[in-house]
Amino acid sequence: MSRPGLVIGGYTPDTEGSGPGLTVARQHPDGRLEAVAETAVSGPSFVIAHPRLPLLYAVLERAEDGGLAVLADEDPAPRLLAEHTSGGSLPCHLAIDPEGRWLVIANYGDGTVTAYRLGEDGMPEPEPLTFRHEGHGPNPDRQECPHAHEAVFGPDGVLYVSDLGTDEMRRFLPGMRPHPDGPVRLASGSGPRHFLHHEGYWYVTGELDGSVRVYDAEWREAGAVRASDAVLEGEENLPSHIALSADGRYLYVGNRGPDTISVFEVDGPRLTMVSEVPSGGSWPRHFAIDGDRLYVANQRSDSIALLVLKDGLPEPVGEALAVGTPSCVLIR
Repeated sequence: MSRPGLVIGGYTPDTEGSGPGLTVARQHPDGRLEAVAETAVSGPSFVIAHPRLPLLYAVLERAEDGGLAVLADEDPAPRLLAEHTSGGSLPCHLAIDPEGRWLVIANYGDGTVTAYRLGEDGMPEPEPLTFRHEGHGPNPDRQECPHAHEAVFGPDGVLYVSDLGTDEMRRFLPGMRPHPDGPVRLASGSGPRHFLHHEGYWYVTGELDGSVRVYDAEWREAGAVRASDAVLEGEENLPSHIALSADGRYLYVGNRGPDTISVFEVDGPRLTMVSEVPSGGSWPRHFAIDGDRLYVANQRSDSIALLVLKDGLPEPVGEALAVGTPSCVLIR
């Protein structure tokens, strides 16, 4: 019997990629990955599931008319139900609050954050809220303006949005009310990308300085480490995704440049690297963990690699699955 399926998002020819849209894949008992179905949609670079309903949502990462796709989560492949505007340029991430009332989109291109109310049926309601931002960072090539990158609902009910362009963590109170104290300033030039919360601390990848930084509950910096020890002199590392093991013991980080997955042992604000292994391809943009399996979307090698976690440490296994310019893996 095959393991649960994967829904793989990625870039399509109209968004400077080579993928078909969404790809559904399954893993066989021998470790082999097989693509079983596709759904044609434009540039679905990130995809998530509704917390209760059989619905999927994907950003359509287009420069001029960023979009949001709503799909029925059906076999063998998701079925497109509707498309809406993302409210900005180059949407790259989205999130739903735990109650399924709000869907929030991070638009990288212009830094806009867009929020849709969701009806009882999970469909976005008309007239979304749009939040624009101003500012820049010290890197003139990458931080010339706001670049919203990831949206995460915290344990306190606050929505946090990392802004790579301004080195800030933007905050919204429940009901999508901007926080009265404004955004939190993070390390200058770090370019915050993806982040997560665990036992009172925030762990943030710095795309522009190759770091993983730790912040306490008040967003005071409590520690920082290099995301990779495999970066050669004269080269750079652009950390991508970050995730925790189920028991919270290990923190995994994708490294674009050295093309590795780093593993850190977690002890509050202290991170200790215990392993760094090849990602199984080139440019690991995203990965997802399912039990003892870690699936890596290697964007530039057009492949999904499978790593097996043995005592929490990843090891490559089997052949990679060919998928054009993958950028996201969702465990279905």
